[in-house]
Amino acid sequence: MDIVLTGTGSPLPDANRAGPSTLVKAGDTHLLIDAGRGTVMRLAGGGSLPGFLAAVLVTHLHSDHVCALNDVITTHWIMTQGGGSLRIYGPPGLAEFVERQLHALEADIGYRIEHHEVLTEGPKVAVTELAPGDSFEVGGVRISTAATVHAPVKPTIGYRLEHDGAVAAIVGDTIPCAGVDELAAGADAYIQTVIRRDLVELVPNEMFQDILDYHSGVIEAAQTAARVGAKRLVLTHMVPAPTPDQYPEWIARAAEHFDGDVVIGDDLTTVTITRRTT
Repeated sequence: MDIVLTGTGSPLPDANRAGPSTLVKAGDTHLLIDAGRGTVMRLAGGGSLPGFLAAVLVTHLHSDHVCALNDVITTHWIMTQGGGSLRIYGPPGLAEFVERQLHALEADIGYRIEHHEVLTEGPKVAVTELAPGDSFEVGGVRISTAATVHAPVKPTIGYRLEHDGAVAAIVGDTIPCAGVDELAAGADAYIQTVIRRDLVELVPNEMFQDILDYHSGVIEAAQTAARVGAKRLVLTHMVPAPTPDQYPEWIARAAEHFDGDVVIGDDLTTVTITRRTT
């Protein structure tokens, strides 16, 4: 199983970081978790494309996590020449969101159908709204869900992906909670969006300070990883985004609380999980 950080950014525009998204390649099955700005371009860089996706998994409906979903849908439609259906899973409200995206694309859809004989109808999407605790399978990957906490955004869910003995937990925006513990327990890789609380607290902006109450800090993520026995902690969606020379400082903070591997990196950083031998 390969985990590709296709977007390590945040709502803050960054020339070097696309919006939040993660690509998981499990054998021939490609799964996309969230679709922040620039996702389709980063998919290409990560060795995939919307036409290759078996499904999209959405953690929540904050704009920075779904603003490129229409691009994923449109590109999937064009690449499959109208013959493929894109499965999209996520929390309640997702079906309405996707329907509105398709409505916004009506002009484009009409132009393309008129121009291309092979396209006889608009994009085919199959949306499944999930409740925490739901589980299902896509292309040989077992996917389970649990509630995360990102209030006032609700509901929000995280995902646990299991394939060929490898386990990855991708939990999205959340503070530490029972759902995160459940998803990340014993995982080979626990992927967590994080902020540096000490740095955010220095910014004299009330709206920026608001992010403190619904995101996990680096230290909290490390404590979670240690508590649940995760093998590797992968940091993404970092606020404020560090430069490469600052990575050792972020890793050192996590390492004070977690003795497993800590991964931090740029877009397209890839973590490979191999089959467990025990």
